[in-house]
Amino acid sequence: MDKSPGSSGPDGVPGSSAATGVASSTATGAGPSTATEPAPSAGTGGAERGATRAGWLREHSELGVSALLFALGALVLTDAFTMSVDIAQRGPIGPRTVPFVVGAGLLLVGALLAVDVLRGGRGEAEGGEDVDLDEPADWRTVLLLTGVFLATAVLIGPLGFPAAGALLFWGSAYALGSRHLGRDPLIAAGLSLLTYFVFDNLLGVPLPGGPLMGVL
Repeated sequence: MDKSPGSSGPDGVPGSSAATGVASSTATGAGPSTATEPAPSAGTGGAERGATRAGWLREHSELGVSALLFALGALVLTDAFTMSVDIAQRGPIGPRTVPFVVGAGLLLVGALLAVDVLRGGRGEAEGGEDVDLDEPADWRTVLLLTGVFLATAVLIGPLGFPAAGALLFWGSAYALGSRHLGRDPLIAAGLSLLTYFVFDNLLGVPLPGGPLMGVL
């Protein structure tokens, strides 16, 4: 009776050769691998989602400007609705007209900007040759403008709006680089007087005239 090679082991037990081969291959690591790759952890997925969200916010950073416009518009409209009008209104335009127009305009511009950004609109980078984006901020100009605004707020009571407003316009022009000492004060005084008469006489918003208005 013929026996095929490997059909029995040296002990005569059938299949012992095959069992020995499988055991040896398993011990030496030659057999089929049953190891599986580790599944990605939940922390890795959260980090990827966070990076995706941060990238989306970076690409749509103009939405921050839209949110700021919405906040300013809501603040202006709230102030206009709660404004107490104790003076007689002259004509159809009253003290609340300008705040209503400005607040509604801010809300409209904020909404249009948000729609444009969500549709893929992007602001173009500054390409002017006279602008160096690597230059630091001009803190001298910022401090000068801050001082001018603070001085105007302090002096508008004792000096009145015409004088304080002229200081505001002239000081702002000087801080921004204008050095026409003979022309700028005259233009600033004219703008201040024009603003005073528009608000005080046409819009019915009383502004402090100060001693200068008593002379004029």
